[in-house]
Amino acid sequence: MAHIVILGAGIGGMTMAYEMREQARTEDKVTVISNLPYFQFTPSNPWVGVNWRRRDDITLPAAPYLNKKNIDFIAVGAARVHPERNQVELTDGRIVDYDFLIIATGPKLAFDEVPGLGPEGHTQSVCVVEHAVAAGRAWDDFVKNPGPIVVGAVQGASCYGPAYEFAMIMDTDLKRRKIRDRVPMTYVTAEPYIGHLGLGGVGDSKGMLESAMRDRHIKWICNAKVTKVEAGKMFVAEHNDRGEVIKEHELPFAYSMMLPAFKGIDAVFGIEGLTNPRGFITIDAFQRNPKYPNVYAVGVCVAIPPVEVTPVPTGTPKTGYMIESMVTATAHNIRAVLDGREPVEKATWNAICLADFGDTGAAFVALPQIPPRNVNWFKEGKWVHLAKIGFEKYFIRKMKKGSTEPLYEKYVLGLLGLKKLK
Repeated sequence: MAHIVILGAGIGGMTMAYEMREQARTEDKVTVISNLPYFQFTPSNPWVGVNWRRRDDITLPAAPYLNKKNIDFIAVGAARVHPERNQVELTDGRIVDYDFLIIATGPKLAFDEVPGLGPEGHTQSVCVVEHAVAAGRAWDDFVKNPGPIVVGAVQGASCYGPAYEFAMIMDTDLKRRKIRDRVPMTYVTAEPYIGHLGLGGVGDSKGMLESAMRDRHIKWICNAKVTKVEAGKMFVAEHNDRGEVIKEHELPFAYSMMLPAFKGIDAVFGIEGLTNPRGFITIDAFQRNPKYPNVYAVGVCVAIPPVEVTPVPTGTPKTGYMIESMVTATAHNIRAVLDGREPVEKATWNAICLADFGDTGAAFVALPQIPPRNVNWFKEGKWVHLAKIGFEKYFIRKMKKGSTEPLYEKYVLGLLGLKKLK
């Protein structure tokens, strides 16, 4: 019998648990460890931030659904991973031994890297559901007394889609309230241009997103480094293509949502051979850590270099389907090792993204996500808004049923050339 431990119960952790249970032998034990007792569908957080969704709409208790699939669940966070001893130390002092460890924790949110940033400072966040709920409460107060909005992503950020989504969703909500004319909006981003997305652009993302911003009267500042945030005021240094500061901005705001940079969680940060300097897990082509080959990683916690050098640092996003491809490769590779074989499966890292704009939206397909690509496609339309709503319901249902890739999903995506394994 092997004990397979999964750290994290988010999109990566829950799908990993279900797929690993399917791939593991009957006698093998699968355990999920999480500092939260629930699963949250993170892509819906921008809707929570303007109160279009409630917390209960996009969360579900993890234990009942995992237990139904014969997966153990420990709702206690990891204090420290000890890979040299094959152990996870929990915050309550317990020690969990493992034969295989899969790290799927997501990131630590590095608000502390910019003075005044984040929910404990002066800006909102939609990175986790608790932050989004707080952003929704602040939104209720804001619409009673509207003023300027500053929205975007700071230097080192890697997940830009939610920033664009939230900007457009706020615009839509304000129009419905008929107060959009009282709210100047500025989009601030470390990206070298609108639509870069940390990916060097996808299709005509630059032209289409710039057009969408102009249509909505949203100004923007690119190559931006946020130096500090004070109550109602953001300080931004704008850079040129050589990385030189060309203008200092002092932006007043009555409401602000800025995405932070990510780093590795404290439980793994600084473990030599396991993480890079930012605390992300280093992996080989088979999702394994090179120094500790019984440790695998999937999702946002994985170390991926930027797709290109930019004047202000930008990271590379890990999108949902890309994460699911990592999960499938990991599950198959661990089963291979259990059977005495070498792992051979590699994730495709293909990407599908649906970004909702409130009444319309934008979608892209990048095969693979990291360029050069075989497919590089970006489209806008009302169908994306409807597709995102449908996908939300569909994915939450998958998590309740414990089925990560129904046959019809596999067939449809296969027709589009989207596969999880190379």
